[in-house]
Amino acid sequence: MATVSPYFAHRPGVRMMTRRLSQIVREQAAKGRGSERSKQGEPDSGDQESEKKTGSARKKGSLSSTDSGFPRNPTDSSHSREGEGQKSKTRRARQRRKNVQVKYDSATESSNSRMEESDSKKSQWEPSNWRAQLANIREMRKSKDAPVDQMGAAECFDRTAPPKVMHYQVLISLMLSSQTKDQVTAAAVMRLREHGLTVENIQETDEKTLGELIYPVGFWKSKAKYIKRTTEILKYEYNGDIPDNITELVKLPGVGPKMAHLAMAIAWNNVSGIGVDTHVHRISNRLKWVRKETKSPEETRVALEEWLPRDFWREINWLFVGFGQQICLPVNPNCARCLNRAICPAALCT
Repeated sequence: MATVSPYFAHRPGVRMMTRRLSQIVREQAAKGRGSERSKQGEPDSGDQESEKKTGSARKKGSLSSTDSGFPRNPTDSSHSREGEGQKSKTRRARQRRKNVQVKYDSATESSNSRMEESDSKKSQWEPSNWRAQLANIREMRKSKDAPVDQMGAAECFDRTAPPKVMHYQVLISLMLSSQTKDQVTAAAVMRLREHGLTVENIQETDEKTLGELIYPVGFWKSKAKYIKRTTEILKYEYNGDIPDNITELVKLPGVGPKMAHLAMAIAWNNVSGIGVDTHVHRISNRLKWVRKETKSPEETRVALEEWLPRDFWREINWLFVGFGQQICLPVNPNCARCLNRAICPAALCT
């Protein structure tokens, strides 16, 4: 038979206090669990089982004992129940986190689906009647008698010169063409060719003389400076040739995206993008070839390249520039002569 410690055997008052303290602890713990269950909306199975055992012990009027006959330490009992309660809270917290994660994943999938749907719609957009409009412009450009056909950058360079010289002359012609009519550009290029339009010769030409040679092209003073600086770069960084990629071309002083893309097409026979000048910009907006109105040639280039098949990129500049010089004029367009008058959103007559 298990013996009782003399400490408890000879001090009955202490034993009663211990029982009472243990009972108070259990009652407070039971109240805490009841409050927790009411917040969660349902009881925990482990707490139900513990409550049954506690009720049974109360009916018997005795405390649970260890195998040795000692009453259980009330603090041990409290820690045990608190541990079980903490585990229950942890399980519920994990369950809540798991549910949130599922919702997040579902929202992410839904968002990705919407983005893919939006990208699909974007890639499918194209202006109405654009193929018919393009076919009509080709028909109107069959005669090839616009200024760009005889005096554009593709016609100004010396085709008998070495490749590096031809490339250089194409680039200089494009640099001079900005904000300048083709007739004025062509005349300036011819004067430069007579002077000697090579990297070596322009490098030796002072800026004042160069300005006199290219006058009266638009912004001739700035262009003389750009040509001098660009020529220095080509000589020392590109061995006298021009860059063969857009990234390097647009780094050159005075060279913008339109010039760079046209230089790639004319000098390197590589279609890297659509060359958009004021004519292409104007006509694209009139025909509604851009989803929304664009404010600059570069915006128009980006908008066109989003939907226009790449096979058409090379001819767009040549077609639209000549069409804009002869029929679709900036002011008072000649709509009566235009084959697109019945399908052009901006037509002034039908």
